[in-house]
Amino acid sequence: MTTTTIAVIGAGIGGLTAAAALHRRGIDVHVYERGDTLREQGVGMHLGPNGTRLLNRMGLAGQLARNAVRPEALEVRAFHDGSTVARQEMGVAWEERFGAPYLTVHRGDLHRMLASLLPAERVHTGRELTGYEEGAKGVTLRFAGGTVTRASALIGADGVHSLVRRRLAGPERPVYSGNCALRGLVDAAALPDLDPALMYMFAGPAGRVLLYPVRGGRQFTYVVVAPAPEGLDESWTSTAGPADLDATLAGWAPQVRALVGTAREVRRWALYDRAPLERWSTARTTLLGDAAHPMLPHHGQGANQAIEDGVALAICLKEEASGAAGIAAALRRYEATRRPHTTRVQLGSRDGRPTTTQKRNPSMTNNLGNNGSNNNRNVNNQAADMAWILANDVEANLNRNDNLHSNAA
Repeated sequence: MTTTTIAVIGAGIGGLTAAAALHRRGIDVHVYERGDTLREQGVGMHLGPNGTRLLNRMGLAGQLARNAVRPEALEVRAFHDGSTVARQEMGVAWEERFGAPYLTVHRGDLHRMLASLLPAERVHTGRELTGYEEGAKGVTLRFAGGTVTRASALIGADGVHSLVRRRLAGPERPVYSGNCALRGLVDAAALPDLDPALMYMFAGPAGRVLLYPVRGGRQFTYVVVAPAPEGLDESWTSTAGPADLDATLAGWAPQVRALVGTAREVRRWALYDRAPLERWSTARTTLLGDAAHPMLPHHGQGANQAIEDGVALAICLKEEASGAAGIAAALRRYEATRRPHTTRVQLGSRDGRPTTTQKRNPSMTNNLGNNGSNNNRNVNNQAADMAWILANDVEANLNRNDNLHSNAA
């Protein structure tokens, strides 16, 4: 039997962020990943200023500059002819406004960056958690194959199908959004009519297509969101194919139809989430990222909120006293800081689904060329609605709350 201080279950974006933030603060941490290799499946992702400011402080600014893209603007296009309906400036303007850049990046690239912040011996692959017991002296973790490890605290960063969440919250029914996403990668050269310095949203009557640059602008990630009947597997890596794209994009603009023949692969993602939890933690166990608050992708905040979780957890564990009482206090503080915020983001992501957006902003789903000012106002209003998320600085907030508490005392 081995002994560690903090055990993180899951080596995804959230788990590696938490482990890197803990390691950076001198806390003994080990990560346990069920997969046999350390890799991140998926395509591109959004990094809001709320996430990039924290990653920059962790020393990743240079790697992000080389591998990510800072989109200059978001252009909203009409689905049937590709004409520009609205434009939201981003780039320098958003970096100045929020104090950090808004970036788009391939998940695998960010995953490798985070893994580089940890010594190799801190990450253990081929370790599938099968159960755990929490006791007065710590947490005993049991893995497939019979391996047993003891830790002072257990962090469940094991995704939407989290075993740790099931132990804490009991069985739950996934909540289906009514939509499914087809997504993948395409070389930017295969879409010559689209500028790899921009993000694009093609808004249709019953769905939308988002394209954004990754890999330094050499590729686009595409996400096609459309209604679909319930019953699809709750997975974001299920296989689909060009025929699925062809059927979904029938009648769309040529810039979007080009995906059918050029996309390297097509993955199907049935969009489910869960009801917000009323409790995340016990005295020695807590949740992080999708295990705590799985959310729909319409605000592009799933990974960002996991990054915020990881940094907040590391701060709380570092600043509390050691021992059982200190760990319990740190986990209480972490949950009190994060759960109200992520619940609001999680529920807001539901409101941002395409069907809701279309009802609220019909001008964004029709080609109203003579109403450009209203269209720009709509997309700018949507960006303003997210400003409280993008401006969040979880590290500064924890310090500010500590100062307020000290002054009150």
